[in-house]
This record gives sequence, structure tokens and C-alpha cells, in this order.
Amino acid sequence: MFSSIAPLARHNPFYAPHFQLVQDGVRKRPAEPAEASATRRSLAAASADEEYSCAYGSNRFFILCGLGGIISCGTTHTALVPLDLVKCRMQVDPQKYKSIFNGFSVTIKEDGVRGLAKGWAPTFIGYSMQGLCKFGFYEVFKILYGNMLGEENAYLWRTSLYLAASASAEFFADIALAPMEAAKVRIQTQPGYANTLRQALPKMFAEEGIWAFYKGVAPLWMRQIPYTMMKFACFERTVEALYKYVVPKPRSECTKGEQLVVTFVAGYIAGVFCAIVSHPADSVVSVLNKEKGSSASQVLMRLGFRGVWKGLFARIIMIGTLTALQWFIYDSVKVYFRLPRPPPPEMPESLKKKLGLTE
Repeated sequence: MFSSIAPLARHNPFYAPHFQLVQDGVRKRPAEPAEASATRRSLAAASADEEYSCAYGSNRFFILCGLGGIISCGTTHTALVPLDLVKCRMQVDPQKYKSIFNGFSVTIKEDGVRGLAKGWAPTFIGYSMQGLCKFGFYEVFKILYGNMLGEENAYLWRTSLYLAASASAEFFADIALAPMEAAKVRIQTQPGYANTLRQALPKMFAEEGIWAFYKGVAPLWMRQIPYTMMKFACFERTVEALYKYVVPKPRSECTKGEQLVVTFVAGYIAGVFCAIVSHPADSVVSVLNKEKGSSASQVLMRLGFRGVWKGLFARIIMIGTLTALQWFIYDSVKVYFRLPRPPPPEMPESLKKKLGLTE
């Protein structure tokens, strides 16, 4: 039993970098045949010679990554508006909306099938803006922080690099999202308040001024920053693990379609963890945007431990699917525009020499 647990512990993607070196190849491996070595070099060369539409880290690269974020986040969140609506109503009125299936039934009975689409406009606009900042700035900060650390440290501390870059990107993404998120929750959870975005925005401004659109930004940071940190770090390390332990051939030998399948699977795994770590703050945001004059701490105290976990099952289904689709669409956009898609990181040659892994 313990012999099987030990290797799993060592393969944990958040394992300390010092001990990770053992896993990544600090121990010398037997020399491989010259033919196999030559094949590997030729595959790497073929990958390097692939024609790209722009250079990695160029302005065009960042702009197109931002566009990929708009398409992936805007479309997926809008497609899941009915599930999001029921989830929000379960959070703010659990007595009326007792379960996900009951929530759908009550909503259709009261508002008809069209009622399930309430809030689609602020969802599409808000999450498109969030996707632009989330994915676009993540690429910016990942390269920026990687250059600051240097090649060797960027490899050794790559999980921390992913966490820092994604947290920085999400900070700005939530500022872009907050106004539309506030309007969406009002439309979805307050019957009779407003049916469209055009009705909600002037009414909110008249009641509370500009504060109505940004009072939820701090809880959004509480919800979205841990969510995004998990989304990117878990995805990056899961992709690395899948190619290392699951996919039976190197990434360079996989077709674009096979690579996108790996992207989807890694995205879904990351999405499940994202839903769990961000759900308590999501409950607070839903209640806070419904009520006037409440603070995040007051809402948290009133909901209690059990209250903040209401609607978790619906959120796991929603966020797991959402995250997988977002990564799949984002990676597909990169393929379509022929953007550079670097393979999972490998130990730099300079570090291998320091560790005595090369002759």
C-alpha cells in the first residue's frame, strides 16, 4: 500500500522544486541509442521550424491571445446562463429554490422557458471583457515574471510562476467584470427589478451611483483570484503530467486534434478544483449584489458555513464544463491563428550541467 502512495506523493504537481528535481531527472539515466536521440532532435527541429503568424511574446501574440480569451469566456458563460441563473437563485433564496432540478422547474413555471435566459447580455459583455484581461494579461505576466526569474528559476518555480501570473491577470479582469456581474445578479435574482440590461443599468445608478457597479469587486477578487490561480496552475501542471505519464507518445508527435483533447481533459480536471475553492466567495457575491447596504463580512456571517456551500453541485457541473470548454476554445483559437504554443517546460541545459546530467 505505502509503496504505491509514495510515488503519488512525489508526483504531486505542487511538490517542492528541490525534491521535484529527482522526479524530473536528477538521477542520471542510461544513455539512449544514437538513433533514438537523433529522432528526438529531428522532431524538436520540426516543431521549431513550424510556421507561426507572429513571434512568441510579440504585441500581435498578446492581442490574439486576448481575442481568444474574449471568444472562450464570452461564449461559454453565455451558453451556461440558465444553469448560472438557477445556481444564483439557490444561493439567494434556498427556501424557494431547494435543488437544481426544483430551481429549473420553479423558474420555468413562473417565467417560462425564456426566463432561463435572463441576464444573458451582461453575462456576454462582462465575461468577454474578463476573458480579454484574464488570458491576455496571463500571457503578459507569465513572460514578464519568467524573464525576471531567469530560465533556471522559472523552471524550478514554474508552479509559483503560474500562480503569480494568473493572480495578477485576474486582478484587472475582475475590475472589467464587476459592473456587468452586478447587473446580471440583479436581473436574475430580483423578480420585477429589471428584465434587460438597458433597464437595469440606469436604475442601479439612480439608486446607488457608481458604487452599485463596483461594491462587489472585493468579493469578486475573493472568488475569482483563487479560482483563476487554480485554473491556470492546475491546468498547466495537469497538461505536463498527462504528456509525461498518460499520453503514450511525445507531444511533438501528437496531431493538433490529439493535443486539443489533452487540453480539454486537463481543463475539466482544473475546473472541478476551481469550483470548490471559489464557491464560498461566489455565494457571498450573489447575495451581496442582490441586497442594498450590506457588506461582504455581514453576508458571510449571516450565511454561515453551511450556507456558503449551497449550490456547489450545480457550480461543479457548470465550472468543470466551462473551464474545459474555455481551454479548448482558447487553444483552438491559437491553432487557427497559428500562434506559438510552447510545449510543457523541460529542464534547461544549463541546469542539467550544474546537476551533472549531461556529459
